[in-house]
This record gives sequence, structure tokens and C-alpha cells, in this order.
Amino acid sequence: MSLFKRLLNAVKSGSTTESEWNEIRSNLIDSDLGVNLVDQLIAVAKKSKPNDAQSAITNEITSWLSTKSREITPGNAGLNPVLLVGINGTGKTTTTAKIANYLQQSKYKVMLAAADTFRAAAVEQLQSWGQRLDIPVIVGKPNSDPAALAFEATKAAIESNIDYLLIDTAGRLHTKVDLMDELQKVVRVIEKQSPIKEILLVIDATTGQNAIAQAKSFIALAQITGFVITKLDGSAKGGVALAIERESGLPIKFIGVGEAVGDLQPFNSADYIRSLLN
Repeated sequence: MSLFKRLLNAVKSGSTTESEWNEIRSNLIDSDLGVNLVDQLIAVAKKSKPNDAQSAITNEITSWLSTKSREITPGNAGLNPVLLVGINGTGKTTTTAKIANYLQQSKYKVMLAAADTFRAAAVEQLQSWGQRLDIPVIVGKPNSDPAALAFEATKAAIESNIDYLLIDTAGRLHTKVDLMDELQKVVRVIEKQSPIKEILLVIDATTGQNAIAQAKSFIALAQITGFVITKLDGSAKGGVALAIERESGLPIKFIGVGEAVGDLQPFNSADYIRSLLN
């Protein structure tokens, strides 16, 4: 059943008991929507007439979504660096390659940079994606300075007249100050040569409310422009997408729904809301 179907049915029935409301509330909290948003939504539902329930609930959750553009910043003349950040295990390296493929399919010249230099598997994974997609990948020596690699990659991209340089950074724990400082250093050295167009935070939807904490920490230390949500399931844990936009005011730009290269999709908020209601 879709995330809000039971809530709609409760309003339409006109005879929902308090015990049933409490059960619905518990189910919505389990969907990672967050207690405050759940209570707001139930308050709206209880005030709604059966015939108006769907429009009232749709209007409420739509108001939680970001009004900022969901498009990746269009390529201007010159280089457009895009930084991918997030903690380990979110699918960040794979997402970096998938966005590169998306941009390449849009006829842009793309380059990848493996700035997760302390994790050999991440470098090898990005190189493998580069070979599959026929996209050049800049790599450094193992355990080399990520900021130095980012600087050299930016320089190479400018010299090669690349439209988009996608930089895969180390999977940082948002509670580790030294690693977050390193991220800020990477940003500074790139912007000595070219302004960064996007800093996308990759979030695993299955981490639930912890994703909100991650987002707040990264936003405090970097100019995050949007999110990529991986492992998003609109019928089970999909509430985190609504919650993260409501809390941050920033847009989800892509969602990951599978492992294949084509399984990264631009996020369509209207379609997503329909999937939660129907």
C-alpha cells in the first residue's frame, strides 16, 4: 500500500477511532517522515472532509517541498565542476558515474576525478565506470592529497575543454571534524581555477532520520546545492524525501532506484507525491 493510502482511507471512512489514528501515526513515523511532520499531516487529515481529503493532504505535503530548481546547473561557457559528497555506503561513487553518464547523454563533454584517494576500491570502481562509459578519469597516487588531486583534475578539465568535471570525494563521517575540514580544502582549491556549480549530497534513504542529521552537518560546512537520494522506496521509507526537503529547503535532484547505469533518474516531485497517495 502506498505511504498515505491508509491515511486517506481513514478520512474518507468518517468513522476512524482514536486507536486507529494512533496506529496510522505510528506507521507514518516508521516511514521516516518524522514526528513533527506526521502530527502536522494528521491534524490536516482530521480537519478535512471526506471529499476534500486527497487535495488537502496533497497540498500539505507539496508545501513541504523545495521550490528551488531540480535541474543540474546548466553548462555555461567553460568548466562546470560538480562535487559529490556524503558518507561511506550511500552509493556515492556509483552515483558520480551515473550522473556523468546522464550529462554525457545530454551531449556534454564530461570528465571524472577520483578524489577518494585513500580508498583504492573507490578509485578502481570509478576507473571501471569510466571505461564502460568511455569517460576519462583523473586519478592520483594511492593515499595522495585529495585536494591536490582535485586541483590537478580541474586543471586538466579546463585544458581539455570539458563541460562538466564530476569529483568523487572521500566518504566522510559528518561527525569527523578533520575530514570535513578536508572537504572544505577541496572546495577551496577547485575554486581557485573555476567556480563550483554544484555540491550534491548523496543520501541513502534507508538510513531514515539519520539522513536529516547528515544533511544538516554537511550544509553547515559546505554550500550544498541539492541531494541525490539512493535506495528510495516511495511505499515504505519514502518519507525521508519529504522530510529532508522540509528541513533543508534544498531540492532532491536525482533518485537512485537500482544498480544499472540508467537507474538514476531526475526527481519529479509531482510523480513522487502521486506515488505516495495512489
